[in-house]
Amino acid sequence: MTQTSRFDYGWVIVAAGALMTCIGFGTMLSLAVFLAPISEAMGWSRAGVSAAATLDFLFMGLAAFVWGSLSDRYGTRIVVLAGSVLLGIGLVTASQAQELWQFQLCFGVFIGIAAGSFYAPMMALASAWIDRHRSLAVALVSAGMGVSPVTVAPSASMLISAYDWRTAMLVIGIAATALLIPACFLIRPAPQATAGASAGADTAPQIEWTAAQALRTPQFITLACAHFACCAAHSGPIFHMVSYAMVCGIAPLTAVTVYSVAGFSGLGGRLLLGALADRLGAKPVLVAGLLVQALCIATYLAVYRLGEFYALSVAFGLAYGGVMPLYAVLVREFFGARIMGTVFGAVSAFASLGMALGPWAGGLVYDTTQTYTWLHAGSFAIGLAAVAIALSFPSKRRPALDLSRATA
Repeated sequence: MTQTSRFDYGWVIVAAGALMTCIGFGTMLSLAVFLAPISEAMGWSRAGVSAAATLDFLFMGLAAFVWGSLSDRYGTRIVVLAGSVLLGIGLVTASQAQELWQFQLCFGVFIGIAAGSFYAPMMALASAWIDRHRSLAVALVSAGMGVSPVTVAPSASMLISAYDWRTAMLVIGIAATALLIPACFLIRPAPQATAGASAGADTAPQIEWTAAQALRTPQFITLACAHFACCAAHSGPIFHMVSYAMVCGIAPLTAVTVYSVAGFSGLGGRLLLGALADRLGAKPVLVAGLLVQALCIATYLAVYRLGEFYALSVAFGLAYGGVMPLYAVLVREFFGARIMGTVFGAVSAFASLGMALGPWAGGLVYDTTQTYTWLHAGSFAIGLAAVAIALSFPSKRRPALDLSRATA
């Protein structure tokens, strides 16, 4: 296989990964559309139905590490194929649930586990296929998450309006499986780099890490803590963005557009910061993005008008969307491709815990104080902590002679 054909097919891998993250995360996040119809039709509390979303994040995080390890050992195709089948099973069985616990199990556990099979393994595979534009490649895979709210969710809304929630979820489950399974057969293992290419690459591994060694290093702990703090900082303000806008006197339908602007901006941020990282390096772009994210969160303390909300949503979306793929690039640069699925899966598990923390903490703060002031102040502090942690990550991989010290 020539270098040109490898490069070209790498973008097929990227496209398949973007489709998988779009459908995987889109179906999971579509619960927001199903929430009211399910609650009204079944008589279940909204808190009970919403608990499935919390379970999604928790099980996605736990599963990401396992899926990543399996992809390193058995290959990415079998992992995403298993996840695709499980996603379809989760949606179809959730559509037939008669009890709340059944719905929480099928939608919250099965779909959460399934969604975890796409992100880390496909980010790892894309980074192994693409060398020259690696940051952009993983950003495009991650971009599937950004477009999911404007694809799966509107489709679910139209189906619910035409039929009912059970039919809508059943159709989405069948359609998701029909799209994902063929895409799985496009997945191929990355070719081994030639000796000359490996010697000339500035990110060629200098240490043959094992997964056990990598997970004990300060570098892994640094990345995991930075990703956790990053997600814990932005998840609360994102989840409560519409509610905060309404508290400031903005009409509900208009407040939703503020959230949509942030989502579209996040998609652009993934592409922009991914391209910048290819030119400037992943670490400086990550640190700058985290700093902008923290400053945007602090700015929520001073915005009240609709125009201010729109402007802030653009900047905030660019920042929080743009930094997300860069953790995968840093994992690849420091630990190499061989164990990237395992290591990035573990880093993603910490990120999922941060995502699960923010919405819950924001709700608790508002119920206690009847204001979002302390949510934004606390998130700003956590955001600054993420900047400090990211700054401590080394810009270059340590030489091989430091291996014993790094794993001591």
